[in-house]
Amino acid sequence: MTDEPDTTADRRPGGRTARIRAQVLDAVRAELAERGHEGLTMEGVATRAGVHRATVYRRWRDVGGLLVDVIDAAGEMDWQPPDTGSLRGDLTALNQEIQESLLVQPSVAVALMAASFHSERAAQAQTRLWTHRYAQCEILVERAVERGEAPSQHTDARSLLIAATAPLYHQLVLLRLDPDPRLPERAAEAAVLALRAGAFSVRRDESV
Repeated sequence: MTDEPDTTADRRPGGRTARIRAQVLDAVRAELAERGHEGLTMEGVATRAGVHRATVYRRWRDVGGLLVDVIDAAGEMDWQPPDTGSLRGDLTALNQEIQESLLVQPSVAVALMAASFHSERAAQAQTRLWTHRYAQCEILVERAVERGEAPSQHTDARSLLIAATAPLYHQLVLLRLDPDPRLPERAAEAAVLALRAGAFSVRRDESV
């Protein structure tokens, strides 16, 4: 597998090409979840997708191109952050979504994280996706400021979001502990308490 730039997979197709792309990316997710990065092959994806392997090679070139497109496709989804009416509720709902994605078997989310350690292109695509998701979720903090839940407008939203969601990844991915149904709410509550204590406040000159 090479990590050369793939301009072909960057095109966003329509019509029949879009259907082929959807079939192939579904096949990549299934193969990745079942076999892991080591078992992901162009031939296996083509067979599962019911697409001629020459088509797969022509469009995606290699496994790295497939991984990048799967991750980019996740960023194209019309996903919106939770809006429950409170910061604690929003963070809890966000954590519940994360926990579900990590616990479903097989977990495509976990498989993609593992694959990103083997492909620089996949790692870069995943960084783009996470950066976009955190930017989307900053509205949770903006709404909290408007409701008076945050101590000031100078809150480091990114740090707050990381603090609220990190326990899920530590428990389920790093430590591989049994799932705790209370963890999403507990992690959210801890982040809100830290926010109220000023843990994520930044000085005006630091926020510029």
